[in-house]
Amino acid sequence: MTLGDGLRDQLAGNSQGMFYDLLFAVVWVTFISALFQFVFTTAPTWAYYMFMLSGIPAYFGFFWSLDVAKAQAREGSE
Repeated sequence: MTLGDGLRDQLAGNSQGMFYDLLFAVVWVTFISALFQFVFTTAPTWAYYMFMLSGIPAYFGFFWSLDVAKAQAREGSE
């Protein structure tokens, strides 16, 4: 198996999840950038970076709660 074959297999198995990851990252960075450009215009740079870093727990919290909601919906439909 070549590197290209391994990459294709990985993308084929995880393409939807990778798309959602990318979408979350783009939305988060866009939201935080707009927030600091238009609302918190005089905020220090470290606050901007802290908000960007808060995207990491926000990502895991969002997808964890999404998994919980899906599991509850499956339990309710059975």
